[in-house]
Amino acid sequence: MQQVGEGSRPVPDNAAEVTAAGIARLAGVGRAAVSNWRRRHADFPKPVGGTETSPSFALADVEQWLRAQGKLAEVPLRERVWQQVAGHPAGPVTALVHAGCALLLVRERSSGWLEMTAVSDERMAELLPAALEEILTLRLGPERTVPTPNPTGLSPSVPLLRAATELAAETGARQAFEFLLGRHLDANPRQYTLTPPGPAALMAELAGPADTVLDPACGTGALLRAAARPAALYAQETDRDLAALAALRLALQSGADVRAQAGDSLRSDAFPRLTADAVLCHPPFNERNWGHEELAYDPRWEYGFPARTESELAWVQHALARLRPGGTAVLLMPPAAASRRSGRRIRADLLRRGALRAVVALPAGAAPPYGIPLHLWVLRKPVAGAPASPALLVVDTAEHTDGGRDKLDWPAVHTAVLDAWQPFDKHGTVAERPGAHRCVPVIELLDDDVDLAPARHLPPPAAAGGAEELAGVRDRLTAVLRRTGELTPPPARTAAHPEAARLPGVTVGELARTGALELRAGGSGTALGTGTGAAPGTATGSAVPVLTEQDVLAGQAPSGTLPEGTGEEPVLVRAGDVVVPVLGGGSVARVVDDATEGAALGRNLQLLRPDPAAIDPWFLAGFLRGTANNRQASSYASTATRLDVRRLQLPRLPLAEQRRYGETFRALAEFEETLRLAGRLGERLVRGMYDGLTDGTVEAAPVD
Repeated sequence: MQQVGEGSRPVPDNAAEVTAAGIARLAGVGRAAVSNWRRRHADFPKPVGGTETSPSFALADVEQWLRAQGKLAEVPLRERVWQQVAGHPAGPVTALVHAGCALLLVRERSSGWLEMTAVSDERMAELLPAALEEILTLRLGPERTVPTPNPTGLSPSVPLLRAATELAAETGARQAFEFLLGRHLDANPRQYTLTPPGPAALMAELAGPADTVLDPACGTGALLRAAARPAALYAQETDRDLAALAALRLALQSGADVRAQAGDSLRSDAFPRLTADAVLCHPPFNERNWGHEELAYDPRWEYGFPARTESELAWVQHALARLRPGGTAVLLMPPAAASRRSGRRIRADLLRRGALRAVVALPAGAAPPYGIPLHLWVLRKPVAGAPASPALLVVDTAEHTDGGRDKLDWPAVHTAVLDAWQPFDKHGTVAERPGAHRCVPVIELLDDDVDLAPARHLPPPAAAGGAEELAGVRDRLTAVLRRTGELTPPPARTAAHPEAARLPGVTVGELARTGALELRAGGSGTALGTGTGAAPGTATGSAVPVLTEQDVLAGQAPSGTLPEGTGEEPVLVRAGDVVVPVLGGGSVARVVDDATEGAALGRNLQLLRPDPAAIDPWFLAGFLRGTANNRQASSYASTATRLDVRRLQLPRLPLAEQRRYGETFRALAEFEETLRLAGRLGERLVRGMYDGLTDGTVEAAPVD
């Protein structure tokens, strides 16, 4: 038994615990509401663990209390399983490993699993290790990074394993593990550097079909998951826990042989005799302690010994050393690796021998670190006796974003890169496209700097399509400015009796309790309830666009996409809903129109769905934007401001009077959107004129 604080009851070691944030997620409320419950209700469950500032509570007690209070009909299965993972006495990583082992057994030996679940928890813990040993050895090999858990270690996990496999019966074993792993990664964003699905898929396509694929710095296995129908996957990761999670994730993904090892690939290569068809890698950046001293005479440095500051070039040569002749490696690289003087000799030798085939500049926001435009390096191990490629393909995709990860047009990036690479890979050349891609002769690059940054070798694109297109932008801007004048609100009139305008108010929370409106919280594919937020006739799935926080702030169309493997239904917005960002301290509220209906509600957004017979949506949105209203409903932390939507207030007015206000607020919103459009067109015209004047495609105005 574990020690508990004064006033708490003893709980079994294997009882799942939940924090205040977890309780809020279960009940669909903010954390402030949980704090209020603790203060106002003497029968609220006492802490059983955690710290004084961040206590944890027994999940079973919390569920029972919420049901008794009418605040929870039934905990969704996926939420119950996650809380068991998060509150596992051995930690969430151990819980995930145990769950992954069980899910793999379910996937491979479903009938055997059913036999084991028909016994007591104690007996199940005794029977499982032998079955897990067999299946782990079959799928992950005898020398694996996922150890077979013993009965003592499994005992606290048995309730979790039963629940996880129940979830797998609903969603599938792979999807169940993806959901649990995704929740763990979301809960620890600073602990892991993740490769997003978009770059991972692009890197796998650049590598091409491959039977054997290696990732020597695999992280969570995202790059290897993107490989198409491999026969064998090899993974190595410094963090042993992460290596185990990646191994289970990959084994659940496909039927490929998975060989995953823990350790530093540069210092202690787990696969020294491997000759892979493809290598995919997102290596750690800017590592000074990568083994420069002890690896000085390593045979992998075929293209030159990397300087201490060039750890990325060590990873490049490690990838080439593990390829078969003609095999392809794709690495995600920091842009500095293409131009640092300390690496110019290695870059030159990579070019001379034809090992480096392409450098692709991605837009900022494509992958972490999100603030810089990362590069993709495509390499091919030279075949003995074959001539070296006389050209390097450089690609710049900066045109496919307006800045920031929320504004990145990833499908366009994907298409632009492959449209340049595929003909170049097949024919050794591709037609030049100014500003986008070019085949640069290697001899042109072998100067004192050997600078491979794509933008430095691309001719500029024609300025915004030339003078004719700029004329069209100017005409549109003129028309929009005229419309802006028409929509400018009339002069404001001072109220004759301002004190009389302060009508009795009601909070959003009170309206939600009376059923006058519904509240929904957004997230990366999460919903409160089981699909109650879906718009009628709208299907959920990966094709659903996501209305992001940035979309609401900028007044633009939904630009996000749903991630894979969330295991949860998204909240889909309907026309007439009001969407409010909850972070940042801004006064913004957006009424959903017909064009936006059906999009999923993104992270850090709160949806208010008013009953049209009780509340006018434009009246609601207008009063939510009041500065004083937002100030009194906001809380302040050291780095952020958070809006508690439930504390926002509305005046009590009859529906007819609400609609009078609503029409005024609607007119203001149209005026605001027209101003935004005028600003975008103005920026486009100014940028196009500057570009045209500087590259010679537009003439300067004649001098009078």
